Amino acid sequence: MGNLNAAQKILLANAAGNPSELPEPGQSLEILFSHTLYQDATGTAAALAFEKMGMDRVKTTAVIVVDHKTLQVGFIDGDDHRYLETFSKKYGCWFSPSGNGICHSVFLEDFAVPGKSVIGSDSHTTNAGGMGMLAMGAGGTDVSFSMAGNPYKISMPEVVEVRLSGALSSCVLAKDVILNVLKEMGIKGNKGVCLEYTGEGLKGLGVTDRATIANMGTEAGVTFSIFPSDAVTKAYLEDRKRGGDWQALEADGGAAYARTIEINLSELVPTIALYPRLKSMEPVADNTGLTIDAVFIGSCTNANYDNLAKVGEVLRGHRVKVDTAIAPGSQAMARQLSAAGYMEIFYAAGVRVMENACSACIGQGFSPPTNGVMLSTANRNFAGRSGTESAKVHLVSPVTAAASALEGHLVDPRDAIGGKLTIKEVPPVVDMNAYIAPLPEAEAAKVKLSYGPNIKPLPDLDGLPGKLEGEVLLKLGPEVTTDLIQPAGKYLSLRSNADEYAKQATFIQADDTFSARAIALRDAGGHGFIVAGDGYGMGSSREHAGLCPRILGIRAIVAQGYERIHLANLANFGILGLTFKNPADYDHVEQGAKLSLDASGLESGDLKLVVNGGDEIPVELAQGVEDLPMIRDGGALSHFAKLQTA
Repeated sequence: MGNLNAAQKILLANAAGNPSELPEPGQSLEILFSHTLYQDATGTAAALAFEKMGMDRVKTTAVIVVDHKTLQVGFIDGDDHRYLETFSKKYGCWFSPSGNGICHSVFLEDFAVPGKSVIGSDSHTTNAGGMGMLAMGAGGTDVSFSMAGNPYKISMPEVVEVRLSGALSSCVLAKDVILNVLKEMGIKGNKGVCLEYTGEGLKGLGVTDRATIANMGTEAGVTFSIFPSDAVTKAYLEDRKRGGDWQALEADGGAAYARTIEINLSELVPTIALYPRLKSMEPVADNTGLTIDAVFIGSCTNANYDNLAKVGEVLRGHRVKVDTAIAPGSQAMARQLSAAGYMEIFYAAGVRVMENACSACIGQGFSPPTNGVMLSTANRNFAGRSGTESAKVHLVSPVTAAASALEGHLVDPRDAIGGKLTIKEVPPVVDMNAYIAPLPEAEAAKVKLSYGPNIKPLPDLDGLPGKLEGEVLLKLGPEVTTDLIQPAGKYLSLRSNADEYAKQATFIQADDTFSARAIALRDAGGHGFIVAGDGYGMGSSREHAGLCPRILGIRAIVAQGYERIHLANLANFGILGLTFKNPADYDHVEQGAKLSLDASGLESGDLKLVVNGGDEIPVELAQGVEDLPMIRDGGALSHFAKLQTA
């Protein structure tokens, strides 16, 4: 194959079947993942799916982390956590209990291995790309199939080089780097792309900096991001007493790329992603004086030691003027911060130190007030994601957030902080006793799973009819996020009961009559359709955004375009993903229109959507033809069960 870049090397090393070469971009490639990752918000449904498969034990290094549903108001979340703990013991997984940290943080610290591969039921699993690991997010069902030792199919991506030169100034952090990459890439139109970071600028970026950048590559819609595994990576692993896990990964000299993006780190300035949806990345200096009501410093993106220690140096000897919260990414980080004296600085500055969890990033605590403005170091600022639908959330680096918290309005940290930020270096905390390790097989076989009353089995889904007849229950614009389809926040606890989650939350922010109308159509024997613009299914990997509409009787989505993970989730639950052959036909199908589609000839590609019994609109299958047997059988689990009995 000639000279290979790092992305091609790691894909080849983890490809199923040990091929001698890779396919061309756009062609199918199967990956056999060495590691899998669940978190508790998506993990319960994924674990129920794994149970349905009838496996005795996981085939990967499997890690299950409680980090999303840690408020535990009432019994539901605690029951889910107990179920996941017993599941881990029974099937051979590592279990990280509530309070130990965010899944991506603890995975990077204690489980990520350069050159290996991980698939996780969270879109920001890409975080581990900062370690030189092939890391992708997917729906929980796909993760469960990988956990059972099955390959995962992707389209071979084209590799875009992001060449870094120069060095960051004191008040410019990795968050500013990725916001400027997103400004260059845009937040859609990058399907089938991976980002590979190269250049002299890498020398000044630690592993957690690299992880921040790889984490938010997801917001551009890329398949994954990859950094080399070099001396920086080796030193990080040695500090964490995992030096034996290190292996080198770098591009060959003369390796080719689809294109190259040049980023001079020395030229970057503190940057803000203005609400909503990372639409506008602008210099903080152009927006100073913006009044704020709250500041959140945390999330898997930025809650690492180096970033939070810099926050401590900004806050040292001062007191915040607005409601400010900090959530370390892991208990190990919190203990390291405490050893360095930074926890005392946070408390003395009037900061609320929250649990080592996702918290405010996903609207689980610390929601801003009505019409409030929050600065956040999280990775997303979708409407309503903070838990307050009327609030505006702007994304910034931890240093910008801390400096602004002291002033009560947005400030450029270069103006507020004199000189270089020098942090106190203390050794990292390594404590594998914080996890429950996999049990020996004989002991694991005796474990009984614990089901709370809210935990309901995944529904059996019927097959695809030969003809779909129904109506457009909802017409939406472009960039429909999974947060809009199936919101988290106060509804997060319902995820272990998909039927109730579907009834109470599906599209609730778009149309609070949707669920009732969908159920009425379903129960009358009709089939629901949704029409949307480009970018349908942006954001998180939450498979409930496919499962819950399917429970409500949605059988097809007709959109101008889809995001990768969500399109796969639709197939996993037997929902057809269709695109308009002529994108302008989107304007000719209105909400309430009666639709029909002959689904018997999906393989032919000659598909016509009949509108109101008259006009025919040509549509195309967005999923692969190879997905059709699964879709026809009602989804991945139904198809798997059929194959087992064949």
